[in-house]
Order: sequence, then structure tokens, then C-alpha cells
Amino acid sequence: MRKFTKKELAQYDGKGGTRTYVAYRGKVYDVSQSFLWQDGRHQVLHSAGKELSGSLAEAPHGPELLEKFKVVGILESS
Repeated sequence: MRKFTKKELAQYDGKGGTRTYVAYRGKVYDVSQSFLWQDGRHQVLHSAGKELSGSLAEAPHGPELLEKFKVVGILESS
């Protein structure tokens, strides 16, 4: 499975036609197909290309929603 650094993950911010990836608890998910992740933003709270473990608590849903998206890699710890 592909390993991403935070710098590499940031390249997948959903802008300009790039894929839309987010990380949560070490897994990198491809959320490109979600209509809720338009132009790399989700409900004004979250941005793509980032680790969401700390900010997902602000969401009205839990991390189980990420399970319906493909895991494309793992995020290397710094």
C-alpha cells in the first residue's frame, strides 16, 4: 500500500482537477467521488489534502462515513 507524507497528501487537495484525498487515523481515503467534497472543501469545516483526525469531532457524523470510500494508502507519521 502506498505511503504518503503530509507534503504528498497536500497535493491531493481536490483543486484544479486533482484527486481529493483525506487522512484519518493513519489511513488515506479517496473522497473524490463524493458530491460533498466540491473543490476540496467539505461543509466549510474540512479541507482535502489534510489529516482530519483532530477535526472530525466537529462534524455532525462519525468516522464511519469514511468507510464507504476507498483506502488508497497510509499516512506516515512525522
